[in-house]
Amino acid sequence: MSTGITTGPHDNPELNEFLDLAEDALDRGDPGAALTLCDQVLAHVPDHPGAMFLTAEAYRDLRDLEESEARYRRVLQTTPDHAPSWSGLGTVLFDLLEFEPARSCVLRAIRLDPACAEAYYWRAMLRERRRDYRGSDRDYRRAYRLDPEMYPMPVELADAMLEAVVEDAIRELHPSIRVYLSQVPILLDEVPDTDTCLDFDPPAPPGEILGYFSGYSLQERTLENPWSNLPSAIVLFRRNLQRIANDREHLLHELRVTVFHEVGHYLGLDEEDLEARGLD
Repeated sequence: MSTGITTGPHDNPELNEFLDLAEDALDRGDPGAALTLCDQVLAHVPDHPGAMFLTAEAYRDLRDLEESEARYRRVLQTTPDHAPSWSGLGTVLFDLLEFEPARSCVLRAIRLDPACAEAYYWRAMLRERRRDYRGSDRDYRRAYRLDPEMYPMPVELADAMLEAVVEDAIRELHPSIRVYLSQVPILLDEVPDTDTCLDFDPPAPPGEILGYFSGYSLQERTLENPWSNLPSAIVLFRRNLQRIANDREHLLHELRVTVFHEVGHYLGLDEEDLEARGLD
């Protein structure tokens, strides 16, 4: 990772060493250490754009999206032509379900830096939401060509493959569960809509939902509540499943786990129960 920000008047060998260490911490998946190092830089130069950018990246990794957004915006106040900050801001706004502002940000990043792989990747996800799958695939290929390690191509999940894995997963269930499950259709969609994201608490990032159980679980069905007898369904989101996997075996594994996860919700298991069973 590189901040891509010229230090200019903030050039200081000691502070730059802290930033190098912060970048290394982010690269190895330790955003907390990155924040600690950046705080030492910001204590000397409160608006240091490189340190502010790295804190934005760190808060994004920690899923503190509001704080990450604020930090990206502070960078752009002083360095408005910094493509990585526009791209990063776009990704945060996407996860906050602010899709049009997110699109404006990633387009700005691409205009500033046509080699910004991250911006193409997230523009691909934005195009998915508009059902522009051909355009989305083109952007995935652009991101892959620019940074194949960071942005591998999604693995194709054909209908026949999905149906076969779902059938195999259901055959592994206890016969009594299969009887109940025969009343619950398993549907396929491409990406979750905004209402589905908002059904989680807190709202779920739209690129991370692999499956969704809609309706009342078996434990919630009662004679006193006629609404609980309305049809339930399990929905699998193809494009998200394709994106999360790095090869065909990984894809099939994620699909199988997702099926069991949503079946667990139908049976009335909560997230802690599912995590205890390795289905989180």
